[in-house]
Amino acid sequence: MTIDNVSIKPETRNHKGFFVQEAPYKLMGIDASGWALICFDNSCHYVDPDNLENSADPNEAID
Repeated sequence: MTIDNVSIKPETRNHKGFFVQEAPYKLMGIDASGWALICFDNSCHYVDPDNLENSADPNEAID
């Protein structure tokens, strides 16, 4: 599963607790432990899927 153009909610942190920069990410998938892998250029982060939004509709969370 790959979804282009997902964004993150303000103050989203990655799995290590660091803030993730807001950018137009690509959702690469969700791993077995429940973390969503998002990438922008060569930078990837694992984040809570509840912190993702579809850039086309910012009110719709990614399930």
